[in-house]
Amino acid sequence: MKKTIFSLFAIIALFAFTSCDDYETYGEKKEKEREAIAAYIADNNIKVIDEATFVANGEKTSVADNEYVYLDKSGVYMQIERKGPGEKLEENKQVNILCRFFEYNINEGYEQLANMYSANYPEKFTVMRTGSTLTGSFTQGYMQNAYNSTSVPEGWLVPLLYINIGRQTSADEEIAKVKLIVPHSKGQAYAQQSVYACHYIITYQRER
Repeated sequence: MKKTIFSLFAIIALFAFTSCDDYETYGEKKEKEREAIAAYIADNNIKVIDEATFVANGEKTSVADNEYVYLDKSGVYMQIERKGPGEKLEENKQVNILCRFFEYNINEGYEQLANMYSANYPEKFTVMRTGSTLTGSFTQGYMQNAYNSTSVPEGWLVPLLYINIGRQTSADEEIAKVKLIVPHSKGQAYAQQSVYACHYIITYQRER
């Protein structure tokens, strides 16, 4: 009987130890995310520039050199492939934006969600700019449905301070397009919960 009780306690202790060993703290998850971002940057030959260089270059990044600017305040890495037609987002005015996007889970290494190839169902969100503060809410799209949230990821809003929000008016005029590396803290709801980074390709245009 004593042997049986001892064996039972040993099994419980082993299970508890294994469970504790498998548990990751928030700090450990963030470290894994940082390592995943660093590996992604290295594997994709991304050249990171600082904000001072970005501003000195007229808020441009070289696509030929695969440049991304690291934005200190948000922790987002951004490449502006096309600034787009029209003007920058006005202040204190609600604007409807249409997007197409591709979302790649950097930590796990796979395409997670996209509507980049959908002709009829763009993401749609409203956005308001007050100084450098932007707030946005989805009104339709895959992001809202997949992540059960109307909140536009902060990382998606960051480019709106630098690109133009207009519509294509001629065959050779293209809408704004960016690439982003977004840490979990500025990402969609699931990324925030599970602590993983995403790479995005996103186009932006004003709704008619």
